[in-house]
Amino acid sequence: MITKTSKEPKFRRRAEARPDEVLDAALSLFTEKGYARTTVDQVAKRAGFSKGTVYLYFASKEAILEGLVQRTVEPIAEAAFETMTHYRGDPHPVLAQFLRAMAQAMAEPRTRAVTIIILQEAATAPNIAALYRKSVLDRALPAMTALLTQGVAGGHIRSIDPELTARSVIGPVIAHLLLSEIFGVHPEGGLQMDRLVENHLTLLFAGLEPDKGDAP
Repeated sequence: MITKTSKEPKFRRRAEARPDEVLDAALSLFTEKGYARTTVDQVAKRAGFSKGTVYLYFASKEAILEGLVQRTVEPIAEAAFETMTHYRGDPHPVLAQFLRAMAQAMAEPRTRAVTIIILQEAATAPNIAALYRKSVLDRALPAMTALLTQGVAGGHIRSIDPELTARSVIGPVIAHLLLSEIFGVHPEGGLQMDRLVENHLTLLFAGLEPDKGDAP
């Protein structure tokens, strides 16, 4: 009786861990073989489950990828949205916080791998592009645009186009990942994401410095 009771929590923990085990298996296969060449059968075998068990948690391969985005990348956009949406004042510290959080996240191999998979597959898979847009871009970009808009109105930064500047804030990080992870153009010393972001912040903040004529 005591033995049976002691096994039940272990079983429950195992069941609760299954979605993450599926996601871990899928990420390793997507990285090794590519998303298009990976099947749900292969994911199930890598995770040590039956195909039916995988379908209990994820309805399709696309749903597995969505789960990876929700687990690794979406929290970054969510945090940015929450911080930027209600912020009023000088946007410099918020932009720095966001970009440094991106650098920290992209230094984590699993988060970086998911982002690279999306970048590789989005051009030929509209559903994947739409998934990433809904989960990440449709939240982060409008929030950053609003942050920059109020920064211009308050005289904290020069009069710029907030929507295009939001793209310029994120663009160098994406370009850096593309150059390093897809084209194999690596900076000396490895990915150096933290150094890239600090260098980007120096240039960005110099460009946002208000002109004397911009003061309200």
